[in-house]
Amino acid sequence: MPKLNPKLLELLRRGTVIPAHPLALNANRRLDERRQRALTRYYIAAGSGGLAVGVHTTQFAIRDPKIALFEPVLRLAAEEMDRADRNRPVPLIRIGGICGNTAQATREASLLADLGYHAGLLSLAALREASDEKLLDHSRAVAQIIPIVGFYLQPAVGGRALSYNFWKKFAEIENAIAIKIAPFNRYQTLDVARAVAGSGRDIALYTGNDDNIVLDLLTPYVFNSNGKKIERRIVGGLLGHWSVWTRKAVELLEECHSVAKSNAAIPPQLLQKSIEVTDSNAAFFDAANNFSGCIAGLHEVLRRQGLLEGIWCLDPKETLSPGQAEEISRVHAAYPHLNDDAFVLEHRDSWLNP
Repeated sequence: MPKLNPKLLELLRRGTVIPAHPLALNANRRLDERRQRALTRYYIAAGSGGLAVGVHTTQFAIRDPKIALFEPVLRLAAEEMDRADRNRPVPLIRIGGICGNTAQATREASLLADLGYHAGLLSLAALREASDEKLLDHSRAVAQIIPIVGFYLQPAVGGRALSYNFWKKFAEIENAIAIKIAPFNRYQTLDVARAVAGSGRDIALYTGNDDNIVLDLLTPYVFNSNGKKIERRIVGGLLGHWSVWTRKAVELLEECHSVAKSNAAIPPQLLQKSIEVTDSNAAFFDAANNFSGCIAGLHEVLRRQGLLEGIWCLDPKETLSPGQAEEISRVHAAYPHLNDDAFVLEHRDSWLNP
């Protein structure tokens, strides 16, 4: 059973920015390798501690045999991370998406391991009717091949409800190293935090709750267990939202870490920023239309910055919703301190033409 490098495990537990990597396509909806590499370079230069590739933001359809982009996209990102790691004291955390039934999931885990990825983000969306025990058996089978990151995905984009008891037993899996909490639901977020606290293991908690990013990073989750106080915190983010304006996301996480360590009152301006980030996310992710334009919205932000040529997705029907472009313009104008346009403009040509 392969284990995560202790330096990487320390970074993961300390908390870092892990963007969920988009897919760069050309007008023919074919992979644009030049811009795909440029995106990876952008995230690394922005200060990300790792990348998540082959996940929802990368589009699950890359696994379709007719499209066959799962391995090429994973390989491109790995090559760029290899290059960056030569000049880094701590390597980038490489997380690849894993989905499907157990046969598919174990195949994908093996591919990730072969390509040098450190962990798999384990989607359980394909096992919608499975019992907790079957889900746990599935998770254990994948964990034999590669360290796993649990994934609580919101039902609106294909997830399912997962119980406190499931997460407590999941946290007890030896090779489970982290959980991405993304149900967009405070009750279910609390279930995961309480389950991990009750397990006694040091599982890193990462937010995927795009509607509550900043407060997730600032909130102490404190529980009593046998008369002993146990505190857990969400230490970082593995987020599609952080695939845009990434340099500012790195600064935001540093600010949240500083406040959390100080144990001081949360500054009012940071609470205000929490609402601004959520408002921005509503535009990017198309919350008004039940997230139907979530991937195209991220592409639109990257297109405006010149990192993508267009907003094309693998599915031609997947595009911006009516009014979504205007909403993106609104939040861009309302919160100029949240975007990293100047950073991208300064370095974009070097990422596109190294």
